[in-house]
Amino acid sequence: MNIRLIKDSIIQKVSALLLLLALSVVLLIVFGLGSKSLPLLQDQSIWDILSQSVWSPLKGDFGFLPFIMGTVWVTLISLCIAVPLCILASVYLVEYASARLRNFVLPLMNVLAAIPPVLYGVWGVLFVVPIVGGWVAPLFGLSVTGYSVFSGGIVLAVMIFPIMISIMVEVLQTIPQDLKFASLSLGATKWETIQKVILKKAKPGIIAAIVLAISRAFGETIAVLMVCGNIPQVPKSLFDAGYPIPALIANNFGEMMSIPLYDSALMFAALLLFVIIFGFNLISRLILNRLEDKI
Repeated sequence: MNIRLIKDSIIQKVSALLLLLALSVVLLIVFGLGSKSLPLLQDQSIWDILSQSVWSPLKGDFGFLPFIMGTVWVTLISLCIAVPLCILASVYLVEYASARLRNFVLPLMNVLAAIPPVLYGVWGVLFVVPIVGGWVAPLFGLSVTGYSVFSGGIVLAVMIFPIMISIMVEVLQTIPQDLKFASLSLGATKWETIQKVILKKAKPGIIAAIVLAISRAFGETIAVLMVCGNIPQVPKSLFDAGYPIPALIANNFGEMMSIPLYDSALMFAALLLFVIIFGFNLISRLILNRLEDKI
């Protein structure tokens, strides 16, 4: 009996140590990025850094507003495209599609998720950008190159399709069949059952899928920087070029480090991206907890 208690105690302590190590990694990342960002924060106020639009490292101007807005634009566009399509596709696969089709599509989603981001970027340059510049923008009376936040949003939406659909399908498959049969027995149509019973019950899981997709969208770099135009300006329309934060880091890290505060500015960009993702996931977790309590 004593040996069993000793084993339990050892496992408990080892588990606590592993948890502490995992948390310490996060703290070390924050500490490392924060310490490297300190020179910029000592030279300029945090409000000026976040609110100014001028990015001119040679003159000592490090305004992050264009990069923040570029990230927001691309992410929101991708979500507006991906979320409705993924929900409808997941509902179709679970409720309407045959088992043969479902067994074919779901493994295909895993294959799409494993495609390197650079291939999505090449596809965006060769396919999305010409269509946006040559066909979509002229419909609005605009003449643009096609390298825009809209192109970036389309490419990013395609990239997050697999993870969203895979998770949403798993969530919808966990809904008890008794709930569906009860709704149908009360006279509801299949679509009404999907709307008012299945999707409502699956809401926390669907939100979780969206959160995971957004977390990936925030961090995508190569594919987005290939199609967004990478101009440090605040986008005012779908067809304006943008410059997301990950693209800023990828394009400039390791270059022009002799410029004062330039390396500190890039470290601050990494810290800002980390804080945005962490804050968004925290808020989403709180929302999910409330929804789960209501259900």
